[in-house]
Amino acid sequence: MNRGIDHIGMTVPSIEEATTFLKDAFHAEICYDVQRPEDEPMEGEEAEQQLDLPDGQQIIHMRLLQIKSGPSIELFQVARVNETEPTGISSYGLHHFAIYVDDMQEAAQRFERAGGQLLSKPHPLAGVEDNGDNQGVYGKAPWGSLIELIAYPDGIDYPASSEQERWTPAEHK
Repeated sequence: MNRGIDHIGMTVPSIEEATTFLKDAFHAEICYDVQRPEDEPMEGEEAEQQLDLPDGQQIIHMRLLQIKSGPSIELFQVARVNETEPTGISSYGLHHFAIYVDDMQEAAQRFERAGGQLLSKPHPLAGVEDNGDNQGVYGKAPWGSLIELIAYPDGIDYPASSEQERWTPAEHK
């Protein structure tokens, strides 16, 4: 039986820099390092098969972070990455994650102060999510990955065909 999403993974140029950004922007906390920089890199036939790691590349650092409630974020630092741009909305595969915020203006300011770049000003959500004070904004982390800030305090107008309501993090006092 499936319980839900445990974590999302993303490759970053520097785990330490990504950790600093995620701590400053979202109060992320370190759970633990799966692969420490001082350990032998994860590489070779077994890592290539298990993780779909390209031949000759090495995972040199892996860290799990937690942002309040919800899935953890697993950061990967890979030596000899042959990518120049992170996956975007127009690419297949996972391309962003969203952080539910209680104060959009404060969250947007923290995101920018931490080194992120907002793509626009916070704006109303669309479709069934466009309700009252609901709003969101996409931004880019310092390494280019998309992160969305989202808030829907006035709820979602679920259509009659909905099979389930979306999961929303509980409010923290």
